[in-house]
Amino acid sequence: METRPFSLTSGSESRHLRIETLTRLRWLAIFGQLAAVLFVAYGLQFSLPVVICLAIIATSAILNVVVELFVPKNLRLEEQPATALLAFDVIQLSALLYFAGGIDNPFAILLLAPVTIAAVSLRSNQIFIIAALVVLSASILTAYHWPLPWRDRELLELAPLYRLALWSALLVATVFICLYAARVAGEKRDLQLALSAAELVLERQNHLSRLDGLAAAAAHELGTPLATIALVSRELSKAKLPDEFSEDIGLLNQEAQRCRTILGRLSSLANERQPPLEQVRLRHFLENVAAPFRQYPVKIEIRLNGDGEEPIVGNDPALSYGLGNFFENAVDFAKNRVILSAKWTTEEVEIDIQDDGPGFPNEILHQIGEPYLRARALRRLKAEPGAGLGLGIFISKTLLERTGAAINFGNLAEGGARIRMRWSRRRIDAART
Repeated sequence: METRPFSLTSGSESRHLRIETLTRLRWLAIFGQLAAVLFVAYGLQFSLPVVICLAIIATSAILNVVVELFVPKNLRLEEQPATALLAFDVIQLSALLYFAGGIDNPFAILLLAPVTIAAVSLRSNQIFIIAALVVLSASILTAYHWPLPWRDRELLELAPLYRLALWSALLVATVFICLYAARVAGEKRDLQLALSAAELVLERQNHLSRLDGLAAAAAHELGTPLATIALVSRELSKAKLPDEFSEDIGLLNQEAQRCRTILGRLSSLANERQPPLEQVRLRHFLENVAAPFRQYPVKIEIRLNGDGEEPIVGNDPALSYGLGNFFENAVDFAKNRVILSAKWTTEEVEIDIQDDGPGFPNEILHQIGEPYLRARALRRLKAEPGAGLGLGIFISKTLLERTGAAINFGNLAEGGARIRMRWSRRRIDAART
């Protein structure tokens, strides 16, 4: 069985722009520019160098035609080619504005379009290049440009102070878009990567569950031919054979016994990693969660308190992984003790994990569960400098929420962290499903 490696698309790959996206946006800009030029020149009858403007628009159209003819539509651009194409769009629009009034033209605001695309799809270095080019173009268009198209024998001249205000507004908008759009796009990419990680963890857990069953089945199927081999080798060892064969037969008996031992382990693989049955009582489920950490130098307590019949928990990989990861974090941060407690009623099941470690920092308590959360004030893994907390908690929280859990992170009054999870009894009780 082939399994996918546990890997995510890197940040650089997730930023790559499709060439088709840029060409479509450029066609939209071309038709918009063409319509504006023709309307101003022939609809409003304003004075405008139509031939020059159409030539500038044609350069953009020629580039698009070349790209569509010779570049695959599904190509994802590296950051340098994407930056070059966006820089071309800035220069082309600036040239058009130069002959159409410069910064005085209301359509100068469209210089922000390439900045926005760069902010949501490129890295900071490339964003800076596009933003600097826009600011430089706006500065030139403020000082040098042809008159704004207007009625014959009339000249619309803006005051220098107002023109400076337009330049300042464009500069502020450029900086704001770079910071704001880049931040929002970065958070979205982080969230997508974290969700992908959660999906891969759940898939891997499901693979492990299936492999346990396959291993047990394989052990059962191989048991019969192995028993035959062992029987034949024992019979041969009783026969009178030359000494050189006796040693080989003894080795064959020894290896057959080793195979039987290995198959015995495979048969009980599910018992070692998971509950032996698909449905177990809640106490046994919690004991299986805590079992891998019993050898740690931390005291582990399991407390149960319920009203009515004890819940029956199904073999859900999302539940096992999510709860196990939370418990592992508690063991890592604890000084002396971790308490895993469960309470239930006929309507609700609640599981608490408490440790006596440093607890969650108050300043980031409301952010716990967000992906890629890092801060100097984060809890330190056994006081290790630079330890982070974020993606693992996010994955576990996402998986548990898919099982219907409501999760609350907090600190104990006496010190230490507490994670409280609540389920509807109907969602967690396998006996009712």
